[in-house]
Amino acid sequence: MIRTFTLFAAALVAASLSLAAPASAVPPGMAVATFAGGCFWCMEPPFDKLPGVTATISGYTGGRAANPTYEQVSSGSTGHAEAVQVIYDPKKVSYEKLLEVFWVNVDPTMKDRQFCDSGNQYRTGIFYHDEAQRKAAEASKAALEKSKPFKQPIVTPIEMAGAFYPAEDYHQDYYQKNPVRYNLYRTGCGRDARLKELWGDKAGH
Repeated sequence: MIRTFTLFAAALVAASLSLAAPASAVPPGMAVATFAGGCFWCMEPPFDKLPGVTATISGYTGGRAANPTYEQVSSGSTGHAEAVQVIYDPKKVSYEKLLEVFWVNVDPTMKDRQFCDSGNQYRTGIFYHDEAQRKAAEASKAALEKSKPFKQPIVTPIEMAGAFYPAEDYHQDYYQKNPVRYNLYRTGCGRDARLKELWGDKAGH
């Protein structure tokens, strides 16, 4: 991922800390959804602003190694994707709504790439946690194939959720902690321009 050089120092600090562990249990009454959409920094904001979402966690999923570090994942050698887990209250926001938000915040026509970032660690993906989520995700994808405002096929896979490892602390809520750097990265990567090209007025919502 094309990140500012200041992240190097942060990465060195994070490397001295204990490795990430799998996500903790979901609070009673809450549900969890997992999505990969390229840079996880950019996937937190659209879900955070949804009423009913109580937390977003940047992390790594879909890979072979346990407790991967950012450096390992970003090398593309572990098979993990950068992803976000969304903790939400199903009484206030539906999984179907989360799917709607997911689609218009990614480029589902690209394989192993999102915007300026290339490699399987930046692939898109929907990781379902139960049969209801699987059916909803497949129905959403099928409907989108018929209504999409672009010609290219959708290549985003739908897979069973596996182990999810929260990313290092300096990645969590990055858009809030470092808004200037975040916006420079997001603009420089061409994310919003491509989303607008794909989704029009729905982009990023």
